[in-house]
Amino acid sequence: MDNNRINPQQYVEEFKDIPPMPNVMVKALEVIKNPQTGIRELSNIMSVDQAISTKTLSLVNSAYYGFHQQITSINKALVILGMMKAKNIIMSLALKQMMTAQGSRELWEHSTKCAIASEMLAEEYKVINPDDAFVIGFLHDIGKILLNAKNPIKYSKVRYIAQQNQADLVEIEDSFFGTNHCVLGALVSKKWQLPVILTNCIRYHHNPVQSSLPAACGIVYIADRLVQPKIPNPILDPKIMDRLDIQISDPLALRESILARASIFLKEMQSPA
Repeated sequence: MDNNRINPQQYVEEFKDIPPMPNVMVKALEVIKNPQTGIRELSNIMSVDQAISTKTLSLVNSAYYGFHQQITSINKALVILGMMKAKNIIMSLALKQMMTAQGSRELWEHSTKCAIASEMLAEEYKVINPDDAFVIGFLHDIGKILLNAKNPIKYSKVRYIAQQNQADLVEIEDSFFGTNHCVLGALVSKKWQLPVILTNCIRYHHNPVQSSLPAACGIVYIADRLVQPKIPNPILDPKIMDRLDIQISDPLALRESILARASIFLKEMQSPA
């Protein structure tokens, strides 16, 4: 394969470092989707993975959720959190190792911030389910792992150029690799057999008006922009925001609120198990 150009479909099919979805996450999703199963089954799955169960308890007892009582068992934590929020914690932890190993810790942290921002925006604007928004926000940049693995030095240069010139990352990726993280990420989503809405939002999160689901993609677009402190004003493209028909009066204040909440989540996820 040419070192400078990527055939996206072939590259994803041949790429060995994007494994099947982590086993604990697969099992958790199967339990959540099956109406005949419930909290006990999910609790059993999580209890097998000591790191995930410990982190879940740590998070549920943190200021992130703000519960007044001390939660000491996974079963009780799941009852209070609910199945979908538990799934999001599992996902963040299960994919952390892959993201940090094949991408960077910065990618995992950004993905987590974007997930929390997407969840908060979905709660505010009632566009999509907040729990679904968390998943979409968390996985929106999954394609960056493949570009970084293809050529870490070149991809580091791509990121540097984008930051220094305040240029569009997708355009620079296209010029260096012949494809971009949005296209590759959507293909990974299909490989994992994730829902269509997730694949669509990964594909179009840099330009949601091109999507057949612009409102859902718009939530991730806004979240992605807000959690990147180096992006100058205007943080949000006025043309895109007009098409989305979402009004945010003070993006900088919203950013501070999101980052403050995300810092609590990240602190718990990064602390020793």
